[in-house]
Amino acid sequence: MAQLDTLDLIVLIALLIGTAAYFTKGTYWAVPKDPYAASFASANGAKAGKTRNILEKMEESGKNAVIFYGSQTGTAEDYASRLAKEGSSRFGLKTMVADLEDYDYENLDTFPADKIAMFVLATYGEGEPTDNAVDFYEFITGDDVSFSEGGGTDSNPLSNLNFVAFGLGNNTYEHYNALVRRVDAALVKLGAHRVSAAGEGDDGAGTMEEDFLAWKEPMWNELAEKMSLEEREAVYEPVFGITERDDLTPDTNEVYLGEPNKNHLEGTSRGPYNSHNPYIAPIVESREIFTVKDRNCLHMEIDVSGSNLAYQTGDHVAVWPTNAGKEVDRFLEVLGLSDRRHTVISVKGLDPTARVPFPTPTTYDAAIRYHMEISGPVSRQFVASLAAFAPNEASKEEMTRLGDDKDYFREKVSNQYLNIAQVLERVCEIKWNKVPFSIMMEGIQKLQPRYYSISSSSLVQKTKISITAVVEEIRVPGSKPNIVKGVTTNYLLALKQKQHGDPDPDPHGLTYAITGPRNKYDGCHVPVHVRHSNFKLPSDPSKPIVMVGPGSGVAPFRGFIQERAAQAKAGEKVGKTILFYGCRKPGEDFLYKDEWEGYKQALGDSFELFTAFSRETAEKVYVQQRLSEQAVIVNDLLQQKGNFYVCGDASNMAREVSTLLGQIIADQRGLSNEKGEEIVKSMRSSNQYQEDVWS
Repeated sequence: MAQLDTLDLIVLIALLIGTAAYFTKGTYWAVPKDPYAASFASANGAKAGKTRNILEKMEESGKNAVIFYGSQTGTAEDYASRLAKEGSSRFGLKTMVADLEDYDYENLDTFPADKIAMFVLATYGEGEPTDNAVDFYEFITGDDVSFSEGGGTDSNPLSNLNFVAFGLGNNTYEHYNALVRRVDAALVKLGAHRVSAAGEGDDGAGTMEEDFLAWKEPMWNELAEKMSLEEREAVYEPVFGITERDDLTPDTNEVYLGEPNKNHLEGTSRGPYNSHNPYIAPIVESREIFTVKDRNCLHMEIDVSGSNLAYQTGDHVAVWPTNAGKEVDRFLEVLGLSDRRHTVISVKGLDPTARVPFPTPTTYDAAIRYHMEISGPVSRQFVASLAAFAPNEASKEEMTRLGDDKDYFREKVSNQYLNIAQVLERVCEIKWNKVPFSIMMEGIQKLQPRYYSISSSSLVQKTKISITAVVEEIRVPGSKPNIVKGVTTNYLLALKQKQHGDPDPDPHGLTYAITGPRNKYDGCHVPVHVRHSNFKLPSDPSKPIVMVGPGSGVAPFRGFIQERAAQAKAGEKVGKTILFYGCRKPGEDFLYKDEWEGYKQALGDSFELFTAFSRETAEKVYVQQRLSEQAVIVNDLLQQKGNFYVCGDASNMAREVSTLLGQIIADQRGLSNEKGEEIVKSMRSSNQYQEDVWS
């Protein structure tokens, strides 16, 4: 045998290593992949190693039903998950939930006729798609839509697609449930078969949950007939597997204690910062701007320098909250988890399409405190699903009754604004330790960021974002009074108290882990990102503007006026700038009272402020009345192509202002009220009339 030289040996060794690698597939040296290792910055594009072909995904995972969701606050995603679970447990469907932004849609024309597509779509803002539904919406409603096999609008390319749809909307907005209506119409126009009438939930009327329940029952019946499904007794089948980890402690570096992703866990947070990846921003200023003791309104300045976070005047800032310690304790106690709150758990999807809603390994405490909306409203369907795990027969019967009787549920739960832990403790004082943690993960929404209109100008303070937030509180009358505290605003109040020297802030009897996971928020930091808005000043500062913003609705207008004052100081021509502002009393809750005079000095006669005080005299005066009194000047400015803005309560004030403006236009121009309404609608379409409202 010839002697091997050095090169031969190197080649032989490389071949042996390669062969071993192939057959072991890295078993002995591969590092398990952390699904949260990425910063989620790529969330708007394809995930590494994941297909964007929905049919390929369904085929490889054996699915025959996909539930797509377009969600801004998590509610539509929650409903999609509930449909998936019910379809699986009641009818044996092989379901998967899909985020609309994760897939492409050119191949919907090859969607098999023996499968079903469901769409759960929230309408956002002024009839707009949610952020994750923009690409799908623009594709499916486009005039030049084209599919993989070349079909266009005129050739019924989606003739094999069977679908159902449910929309989430608010009747206080102009474009109520516009998204589901447009998508439903577009799919039918393209030849798709609507299996059941589209449903519409109304958050404005407070009937969203009941609207959903009323829609889904006939939908299931029609779908069962269409697909020859047989209903069976629903049995709980967990979506997630929970494993308690004896080999890990909360001090272990790899354990998430509330960090949103691996970069934050390792202390190497980096941008881009977005709805999947917050920036931990320092609060450089916080102060109280009410002058009464029983109510709070906060002004905060958030420093985003060095983060590459950019905002424009009129945008929104998202604050990522944590749950109040009192509610975390209640939740753990009711489920019998108090003694195991710091036990480390790993969570994995039991189905290849299931998405774990938070990074693991983590602890029960961290999952509940940072990731679960434990203080949110409770669904009747979820209460019914917990009956099987009741600690005794009496509590099982009560949970079943609450789940079946919508009037009883409204009286005992909805009208009392109870969260799920409060429901369980009122039904039975015995611990509910039979309830699987997985069903709580599945039935409770993910804790969502809260959005606030930015109250500063990006021209004036490019790297500092101002927040104006009234601290929320709802007092519920009854034999067992319940006081509901706003999750995020009380969290911000605790941060303000900490910044002002209180070592143990306790706003309204609530405590918060304000230093964050592993003290990463210490020194008064808050996780934030910026969401861009269409609520914008005219590009030409000489254009007149009329603003209506009572209460904290004045927030974006502070930014508008701050910007125009700076432009005037810089010598630019600034158009007429009118603000209608209302509050209770000038000595109690007149927001930024001392600032308006400074802006007046900068803007001169260009700026006018009209105030309405509802509790100052026996006669309650609101902004609508002041607007009516200034009908002549308002109409004159609109005829000069001035912009009209409204910010605040959608259900009453904004709707009344819209109606009133139509009447003002009609009266001032000698037109019919119908014509006045048409002009307001035309103003909305052209963005001359803009709203930033909430219900």
